[in-house]
Amino acid sequence: MLDAPSAVERAADPTAADPTAALEPGDGNGFGYAPRDVTPAVARPSRVAPARSTEDGIILGNQGIGIDYDELPDGVVIADRDGRVIVFNRAAVRITGIEAASALGNRLADALPLEDLEGRSWWDGTDPYGGLAIRTGQPETHLLLPGGRDVLVTSRFVREDGAVQRVVVGLRDTSARARAERRHADLIATVAHELRSPLTSVKGFTATLLAKWERFTDDQRKLMLETVDADADRVTRLIAELLDIARIDSGRLQLARYAVDIEELVRDQISGMVAAGQPEDRLVVAAHETPPVFADPDKLRQVLANLLENAVRHGDGRVTVTIDAAEPTASTTAPAAAESASGLVTVTVDDEGPGIPPEMLGRVFTRFWRGNRRGGTGLGLYIVKGIIEAHGGTITVGPAPSGGARFRFTVPAA
Repeated sequence: MLDAPSAVERAADPTAADPTAALEPGDGNGFGYAPRDVTPAVARPSRVAPARSTEDGIILGNQGIGIDYDELPDGVVIADRDGRVIVFNRAAVRITGIEAASALGNRLADALPLEDLEGRSWWDGTDPYGGLAIRTGQPETHLLLPGGRDVLVTSRFVREDGAVQRVVVGLRDTSARARAERRHADLIATVAHELRSPLTSVKGFTATLLAKWERFTDDQRKLMLETVDADADRVTRLIAELLDIARIDSGRLQLARYAVDIEELVRDQISGMVAAGQPEDRLVVAAHETPPVFADPDKLRQVLANLLENAVRHGDGRVTVTIDAAEPTASTTAPAAAESASGLVTVTVDDEGPGIPPEMLGRVFTRFWRGNRRGGTGLGLYIVKGIIEAHGGTITVGPAPSGGARFRFTVPAA
């Protein structure tokens, strides 16, 4: 079975799905069909070779097709049955740095000299006009242009009775993919760094205890085991964060939602922090009468824990958590918007610290953001944003009235 044509290939060859869609019986083009006047041609002459005669008839650039190749987001290069370039669109010029005027009319391998990562000519190995007649193209491949410029290339061979009539080449810039690869590399480097420290501690203490158990007192053994336990929790937390990021990025974050008392969740979280050593008067709850929220309680605890720990670690003075019903803003005065806003519950976390510089506010919910202080993976607020948005809510950050930072999120009321 032949491969289905891609969007770029359909643009370059809109008759791929139906070879006779834009043709009528005739004998004026060497295909046994004559072009049907569906829509006027709009291709720019600088990017498309003019119609030219051959012994078989007339081969048209995109005459009669009605496609402006310069409007396509990807680079498109098309060669005719003789291997000469008849289309070289603006995106191809941008991606390759090759001028269309120097490419049109030349042989494909000369106009677009592509090499594999080992320096061999890609056209010699691909040989689109030779080889097996059942070949329909080449999958996306990372290739090099003269000067070492990277480009992603895919191709399709348009055949009739086994003979290649056109070779359609799609080109893409590698910059977006390179950025994604750098983000993945940053994530791997961060994970490796964060795992190395606790695992080194766990390995060191366990090896010491096993080798010299009798030399330590009970208090010393307890301290070592408590350190091992804390580091194991740190590793577990990091793995959980990585799993959450993978689910958020793939859109597969699952929520077990039901009616939850948000005030009770907040007070439970604060009680746990007080039990862990935080001063009781540092964490304050200001709760107004609000309905239960429709949320996953475990994920909501994760959000609250991250925001409260962040306020305690980076802020100073008192941390205030305010729970209230969302109020329609000046931009939501329409009845439908007001009704939507009334179905939300707002939670605000304010601290009295130095706050976040205005120029940094746009980066707070990105990966690896740690502010001006080190510590943590920098993934927590990215996960918080993903969890809140998965609930259908929003989260914002800005200055608190006390001069510190204010995080505010909304979740749907039950």
